[in-house]
Amino acid sequence: MGLGSEAGKNKRHRDRETGTLGKLVSLLDFVALADGPMRFTDILSLSDQPRGTLHRQLSHLVEEGLLEVDRDGRYRIGLRLLTLASRSWARNEFRAIAEPHLHRLQEVTGETVHLGVLRGAEVIYLDKVEGQQSVRMYSQVGNASPAYCTGVGKAALSVLDDAELTERISGLEYRPYTEHTLRSPSELLSDISQIRARGYAFDLEEHENGICCVAAPIRSDDGHMLAGVSVTGPAYRVTQQRLQAWAPRVVVAADSIMMDMRNRMGPKR
Repeated sequence: MGLGSEAGKNKRHRDRETGTLGKLVSLLDFVALADGPMRFTDILSLSDQPRGTLHRQLSHLVEEGLLEVDRDGRYRIGLRLLTLASRSWARNEFRAIAEPHLHRLQEVTGETVHLGVLRGAEVIYLDKVEGQQSVRMYSQVGNASPAYCTGVGKAALSVLDDAELTERISGLEYRPYTEHTLRSPSELLSDISQIRARGYAFDLEEHENGICCVAAPIRSDDGHMLAGVSVTGPAYRVTQQRLQAWAPRVVVAADSIMMDMRNRMGPKR
């Protein structure tokens, strides 16, 4: 067999492996992001896999400890995956750098503090320091939320240049989570213009009813990482005036995190 034929064979093999891996990761996503354990038929309805193929793939994930299946045939995240996620979270250098600043901000405000990073048009929560009075809210470490209707997300978007910002937000589906959610790119651009001018963002019940926050952007010097830090609380306790008063402290926390990033993650001389 010639070199060209062998190369083509290897490429097709890699393509199959990549495709299989992508499908397995998608299955993990379905189960991990679900509100509770999923039945086989639930996963089948979300997957484009034939029933037999899907069953084999789920069985492989169970055998590897990445998924677990209970007596009722419902799938949930496995202990092995939880262990890997826990170790990754614990070793995340950015999270470790930010942690003391998050705790200081929580001590000053008494409310919940979030750290999130921008991924595409979503914000992924890396850390969360609960307030003195716990409040039920969607945000959990590892969860993703739309950037266009969260304080951390809008703060991170605000440091993009105009071209990249337009590219990221133009094709979004602006789902109205609440009556206060921004509904279009033009509304979001107008809000981001104000965020840039003042240096911080608000989420005034835009993602969850009854939940408000103030957030400030974090950006690595090379621009590869865009993130944000926020103080969040219930609207009945955290008024816009109070958020406004906390804004300078949130900005200071964000700036301090960026300074520590330069010192600990910057190029070594």
